[in-house]
Amino acid sequence: MERPLKNMSNHRKRSPFGFIAADDDISLRYGIWYSRKEKRRGSVILLSGRREFMEKYTETIIELNERGFDVYSFDWRGQGLSARLLANRHKGFIDSYDAYLKDLDMFVKNIVQPKAALPLFILAHSMGGHIALRYLHDHPKTADRAILVSPMIDILTPPVPKRLIKFMVHMALKVGLKDAYTIGSGDYNPDTPFEGNRLTSDPHRFMDGKKTLSENPDLALGGITYGWLSATFASIDMLNKPGFAEKITTPILIVSAGDDRIVSLNAQRHICRRLKNCSLTEIPGACHEILVETDAMRSIFWNAFDSFVR
Repeated sequence: MERPLKNMSNHRKRSPFGFIAADDDISLRYGIWYSRKEKRRGSVILLSGRREFMEKYTETIIELNERGFDVYSFDWRGQGLSARLLANRHKGFIDSYDAYLKDLDMFVKNIVQPKAALPLFILAHSMGGHIALRYLHDHPKTADRAILVSPMIDILTPPVPKRLIKFMVHMALKVGLKDAYTIGSGDYNPDTPFEGNRLTSDPHRFMDGKKTLSENPDLALGGITYGWLSATFASIDMLNKPGFAEKITTPILIVSAGDDRIVSLNAQRHICRRLKNCSLTEIPGACHEILVETDAMRSIFWNAFDSFVR
């Protein structure tokens, strides 16, 4: 049964949001949700994907709190209510994933570690899962375990070959189009229909997301720029270098969407084989955003999660 939207809204109002300055003074919005359970089971660092924001995970945060976990999260720079990086706030942009990694490290050291109940888990989706893997490579003792949902190990580019896309990105940067939208990208469109979307097969949760954006349009983010895509390709290449994944020792669960058309399922399977301690659960028929999928698909995720964090 779906969780009533009213309960989600009330939980959101109780959530203590704050802002913290990154090393380069970029303002980052964060949130902490404490479990009301008498006995806490630990803490979860929740890392969202591209275009996402903390409000999107209200239902997931409630479910984590009900399981006895405190939840710590923040909006990546350039999205949510953290500072945007370009004059057009709809443009998805980043110079280098090093900025994401520095922001995460600052958040962990200044917000999470001073307060967090242990053990500490990472729950990360898509781009957040990619960043989590890179972070665990550099900071192997930060988290006890990590759950990566549809992690962005590689992106899908059909029908255009990836080699051609990379060449186009290289040429775009060469002529000064780093801040420009890629071909086919544009500002957020509030009229995007549910039919044909690549993110979820659940119409109710799809509309909940649109309702949140209509209530606070500042949360909206549009398509990607050549700068974001260039930085993403560079970070994907680093993640897939021989020996990189093999040095990550944190136990990891990858939960993959069987019908993912955003990121590569084969790349997730491949990196799981390379990681020292990894298991993979695939949810047949699930679209990219498993945590806002149907109840049946989400129950598969929660069963895998509960078994993994036990």
